[in-house]
Amino acid sequence: MNTDPEKLLAKHGALTETSNAKVVSHVQRDEDDWVRHTIMLDGYDVPFVFRRKKAYRSLVGARVNLTYYRQTESVAGIDFESMKVVRIKRA
Repeated sequence: MNTDPEKLLAKHGALTETSNAKVVSHVQRDEDDWVRHTIMLDGYDVPFVFRRKKAYRSLVGARVNLTYYRQTESVAGIDFESMKVVRIKRA
């Protein structure tokens, strides 16, 4: 499936796109049948999260283009902000 960022942004108003962002940290954790990926970008204080069926090669130091939206997770009564990635590609 070819996902064009302009089409996604036009269809879903809450989505945001970031281009050519540098990945500072990339962590992969098993979560049931999925692998949960958490990346931190240079200049951002919040984690960017996405899931895949398989592990991914390390993105540390790579430049990526992201399409994401803001989400809030409640853990033990404390709200944590994160960004849910719907599209990620190497720049």
